[in-house]
Amino acid sequence: MVLLRCVDEEEAKQIMTDIHEGICGTHANGHMMARQILRSGYYWTTMESDCIKYARECKKCQIYMDKIHVAASPLHVMSEPWPFSLWGMDVIGPIDPKTSNGHHFILVVIDYFTKWIEAASYYNVIRGVVLKFIKKEFICRYGLLECIITDNAKNLNNKMMDELCEQFKINHRNSTPYRPKMNGTVEEANKNIKRIIEKMTITYKDWHEMLPFALHGYRTSVRTSTGAKPFFLVYGMEVVLPLEVETPSLRVLIEAKLDEAEWIRGRYEQLNFVEEKQLTALNHRQLYQRRLMRAYNKKVHTRSFREGDLVLKRILPFQKDHRGKWTPNYEGPFVVKKAFSEGALLLTNMDDVELKNPVNSDYVRRYYALRPFLEGFVMLKEVRGISRKLTLVLRMLFLDV
Repeated sequence: MVLLRCVDEEEAKQIMTDIHEGICGTHANGHMMARQILRSGYYWTTMESDCIKYARECKKCQIYMDKIHVAASPLHVMSEPWPFSLWGMDVIGPIDPKTSNGHHFILVVIDYFTKWIEAASYYNVIRGVVLKFIKKEFICRYGLLECIITDNAKNLNNKMMDELCEQFKINHRNSTPYRPKMNGTVEEANKNIKRIIEKMTITYKDWHEMLPFALHGYRTSVRTSTGAKPFFLVYGMEVVLPLEVETPSLRVLIEAKLDEAEWIRGRYEQLNFVEEKQLTALNHRQLYQRRLMRAYNKKVHTRSFREGDLVLKRILPFQKDHRGKWTPNYEGPFVVKKAFSEGALLLTNMDDVELKNPVNSDYVRRYYALRPFLEGFVMLKEVRGISRKLTLVLRMLFLDV
């Protein structure tokens, strides 16, 4: 039989410190710490619970803890009431190899309602290019938009952009840093455009010449979210493909026999049903979003935060750190200044300086501050089943509780 030495408060605290983060400490979890202390020949009544608390409150263990990949809040979808009111904007690039004319960026915008996409290649997407693109491709073609969503890049967020939005009464929103889900429609469009172009290119330096054909292919393909083609929702008719001219389809043959008056009458009837078709696409999109929400929310493990909570923020891939390979997964602690209903958080550091951008709750985790060590013998009074006689013996041997 192995005899264990009962230790007092100071000794227990020193033992846990040496086992967890001493010279030979491995920052093990609480259960492993308790077993190792037990095998070393020490014991106190609340040893396991104290070890669990100590390991949970260790700052190094918290900042190097594995990333949480499970969503912390339910999925929230955005609804757009009419075409060309809500647009998303993003930049693809830099693309290597660059084109024969030196372009290696693509500026992409997409309408959230019809999924109509516009894109153009540039040598560099600077502020002036973005403003010119908005005026030429947005306002002059589709009228004033109500809202535009971009990421936090400097070329999309600057004083000139703010002045333009103020001039035309455009609501400019930013997605949460490094959270593509916030602007998922344009991110999905980027992925599809890249997939189409990479299969159409021949020399890989002619992709700028294939961009218009890729856009046309995207516009004339049925989108899953709307159940219709963007071209159809915008113009109210099906596009005539080159194949239908080379090998005449039934529609082309019938329209070729119509005189001008009959063709105009048929076209007018098609235009009268445009609004109905758009409403059908809107209903289809709403049902599609509900299915997505049900599937997404099944995997959500809710983590709620309140004002004043201490949290750690994930170090994002674009943040450079001098520690290189040994960079922790989280940094902090930070204080939650304001918690919004849809998962966004405003954080401040411990000096009460507010961070520039809000952070989504998926990228933070609760921080457990190191509290004063609560020695196990003080807790004996609250432990059920401990006899008064044992308490008196321990009091005589170790501490006056």
